Amino acid sequence: MAFDDRLERIVARSEEIQALMSSGEMGGEEFTRLSREYAELEPVVASIQAWQAAEKQREGARALLADPEMKELAQAELEDIEAQIPELEHNLRIALLPKDAADERSAILEIRPAAGGDEAGLFAAELFDAYRRFSEQNGWRFEVMEYAESEVAGLKEGMATISGRSVFARLKYESGVHRVQRVPATESQGRIHTSTVTVAVLPEAEEVDVTINDDDLRIDVYRASGAGGQHVNKTESAVRITHIPTGVVVAMQEEKSQHKNRAKAMKILRARLYERQRLAAHESRAADRKSQVGTGDRSERIRTYNFPQGRVTDHRINLTLYKIERIMAGDFDEIIDALTREEQTELLAAEGF
Repeated sequence: MAFDDRLERIVARSEEIQALMSSGEMGGEEFTRLSREYAELEPVVASIQAWQAAEKQREGARALLADPEMKELAQAELEDIEAQIPELEHNLRIALLPKDAADERSAILEIRPAAGGDEAGLFAAELFDAYRRFSEQNGWRFEVMEYAESEVAGLKEGMATISGRSVFARLKYESGVHRVQRVPATESQGRIHTSTVTVAVLPEAEEVDVTINDDDLRIDVYRASGAGGQHVNKTESAVRITHIPTGVVVAMQEEKSQHKNRAKAMKILRARLYERQRLAAHESRAADRKSQVGTGDRSERIRTYNFPQGRVTDHRINLTLYKIERIMAGDFDEIIDALTREEQTELLAAEGF
């Protein structure tokens, strides 16, 4: 399909949906579906119209160049328009790229220490807090699902639901192994230690996204325990759910209620299964969740946080920033923006743009 024809079809479909929604002749479910489609098309149509308007202005300015009295003014206008068009065209091609269906969703964050013992647990806790602050800065809701502390106030396992618009689109690049290099507080000789933490960001799944049969679940209940093995309560409120066909296991003990822990565990399970399905459908990405976070070995990493040098390096795009304190305070925007641009560049090349 020719480029201009594709643009015309998008604008026509947007106008068709607008007319259908204004007619008042459809049920609630159909209206909701069309509203969602219209919301997706709206920014694309805006980019199309901005680019087309600039092209018309350019044609008008070129026509005026033949008029001696208007030539100087037309030349200035033409130069101004031609300076704007490349950016407008780039924005349009970005808007036309295939969308990840999960991008608009909320997300589930999982953080665990990997290599490095207590120091890995301490950094895992700091990274968990950094994402909490990043969420707050974006106006998202950060709800802790599970937070198991280690004996030294580090993190053994942390999970949170981050709710808001386009959360997954922004945070999906954070999945992988994060490496930290610094001198631990317990290090008397000032030696730098290297530790790793695994981060997984999963799109939040709805019940309609994943079919889970009760017969496929094994549910175990047990007593919740805190750091050092102290019992949080004397009832069997903790829940472990195993999805037998895939072997995916989710354990939850944050709540004192078995019912609440089960509900949270099912939410995590649903997200993990949805992500497995989603990744399987995209062969360019990993086939399952394990490949997303790796084994936690020091040689596998997407990013390094070097505290002595005050730098953070994202190895996927060779980006180094000397602002580690700001990043640990939740300022991830510069890194995420750069990763987003890199992905868009790859997609543009794949689409022949």
